[in-house]
Amino acid sequence: MVLENFDLSIDSGVAHLVMKRPEKRNAMSPSFWSELPATVRRLDAEAAARVIVLSSTGPYFSSGLDTSMFGSMRLRSDGPDAERVQRLAGPLHRYQRIHQMQDSFSALEQCRMPVIAAVQGGCIGGGLDMVAACCIRYASADAFFSIHEVNVGMPADMGSIPRLTRWMPEGVVRELAYIGRRMAADEAMQRGLVNQVFPDHAALVGGALNLAHVIASKAPLAVHGSKRLITYGRDHSTADTLDQVALWIGGMLPSEQVLSAARALSEKRVGDFVELPPLL
Repeated sequence: MVLENFDLSIDSGVAHLVMKRPEKRNAMSPSFWSELPATVRRLDAEAAARVIVLSSTGPYFSSGLDTSMFGSMRLRSDGPDAERVQRLAGPLHRYQRIHQMQDSFSALEQCRMPVIAAVQGGCIGGGLDMVAACCIRYASADAFFSIHEVNVGMPADMGSIPRLTRWMPEGVVRELAYIGRRMAADEAMQRGLVNQVFPDHAALVGGALNLAHVIASKAPLAVHGSKRLITYGRDHSTADTLDQVALWIGGMLPSEQVLSAARALSEKRVGDFVELPPLL
């Protein structure tokens, strides 16, 4: 499958998805919004990898939406009744289009594999919306993050606001959303947005891939269960989550896998685990 916006490679259970439009600051083109979820869902459906690393090229991780995308928000209609159609049906068209774009990033959150974002340089607008849907964020020292949408007259609409407020202080997210300032990598780590800061891009990608390979060495079913239960717990009460944990372990976790993992740990070797089944 030839991708316009990404390069994809898979090695030892780690899928590395690299944005490849540095000359455009990795702005998100119209095809980006179908390629990203289709690629992630294909990897998930085929159980082709155990972990996904999302990285980029050039001085910007992503500058957000390509300016050509703004035209897609407008309902196209011709004929003598075009103005009336645009006035009455246009808002519903925009609503549906925004939902489609939100779904592109939700694919990262919903897939069974952990997703690690490796962010260098600018991570602006839609770029921040995208990494907010990832499990773990690493950054290079030159990285910065911005909820830029307020600077173009709109609130952030692709997921930054509901996701960031779950692990960053609400007041900090409000400040970012209200003024669109740049948050540098060291502050992002202090605030809990990123897990670790690396000195440069090469070290960043190497660190993300190293982490991915460590995760890939663990039992896929246990890692998938952990991702699912952490996400569930974020959105539900402790009591409901504990019940979900009990149901998951009782119904999904074979004792054979636990014994196999325990033997591998005691013998200081990588376990021989069964892969996740392809999705039906």
